[in-house]
Amino acid sequence: MGLFKDMLSSDESLFRDMVALDYDYLPKIMPYRENEQRYVATCIKPLFQKRNGKNLFIHGAPGIGKTAATKHVLKDLEEETDDIISIYINCWQKNTTYKILVEICDQLGYRFTHNKKTNELMKIVREILNKKSVVFVFDEVDKLDDIDFLYMILEEIYRKTILMITNYRSWLMELDERVKSRLTPELLKFNPYDENETKGILKHRLKYAFMTGVWDDDAFELVAKKTAELKDIRSGLYLMKESGNSAENKASRKIVLAHVKEAIAKFDEFKIKSSQDLRDETKKILELIKSNDGKKIGELYKLYKKDGTMSYKTFQRKIKRLEEGKFISVKKTTGGETGTTTIIHYTKSKKLTDF
Repeated sequence: MGLFKDMLSSDESLFRDMVALDYDYLPKIMPYRENEQRYVATCIKPLFQKRNGKNLFIHGAPGIGKTAATKHVLKDLEEETDDIISIYINCWQKNTTYKILVEICDQLGYRFTHNKKTNELMKIVREILNKKSVVFVFDEVDKLDDIDFLYMILEEIYRKTILMITNYRSWLMELDERVKSRLTPELLKFNPYDENETKGILKHRLKYAFMTGVWDDDAFELVAKKTAELKDIRSGLYLMKESGNSAENKASRKIVLAHVKEAIAKFDEFKIKSSQDLRDETKKILELIKSNDGKKIGELYKLYKKDGTMSYKTFQRKIKRLEEGKFISVKKTTGGETGTTTIIHYTKSKKLTDF
């Protein structure tokens, strides 16, 4: 009767290479970001003529290829020349000037950083880097606790390009004027992938991650559709991995709709917009909004001031940051006794099943 022909044996797998579904995985080809990569390359190009490069502020929503595209440019740069050093730092992990300088020393192969002061570390960095040219990439710059290192680099490193990556364009507006005036960065916005591009990216990853022919067409179409709705490639990578796991748990040789639906049901555990990503003070404001949904911004600030010290202008910037991250929605109304009024609403994160 062939009862077992559609069941995986214990030594079989649907996956070719599960690592290809990790978000940090860098595929050999970065589709649909050629124009953005070319723009980044033009900012670096003057370094090849031993001139100062251009600084660039890269922004756009999460999960649309900002980091991956930039890393692709760095990879090409490293293959092209040894005369330009590339330094990549994630500011979520290294969020102070001291930590960043220690990390730069580490990447440059200088290990004797113990007990050295910040100025001493900067002197070491300067002496090494000023012999060549350098591209700095500071990812997730909105997570920084201080920006003194930027001022130091701008003042003390001769030939460089500084690339800054964030989800929030407003971070640049809040930047200290002494740094901003020296940076004079160009802006590069990454727009979300459209539905066809989303499907193309997921198909490309699928070839690396799964054995040939294990995906049912309808199952893949559902993953692509849900990913396009969320506008975040990470969600699609998660759904493909969980669908494959679900199929393997049932010893199925094929990934079908039922496995994708099971992965969708688990999606709430995969926090793309996790409030854990927020700093403590911003998190506190978000909780305040959650408890006082629908209030005016002025009323919220009065409530915050009972045990907070932030100025109203800074409070407004934090509100803008939360809006850009889609943690809240802001509605402006005109007319009435108070003129223009800003109403703040807490945004409940949507489940995939809500679409």
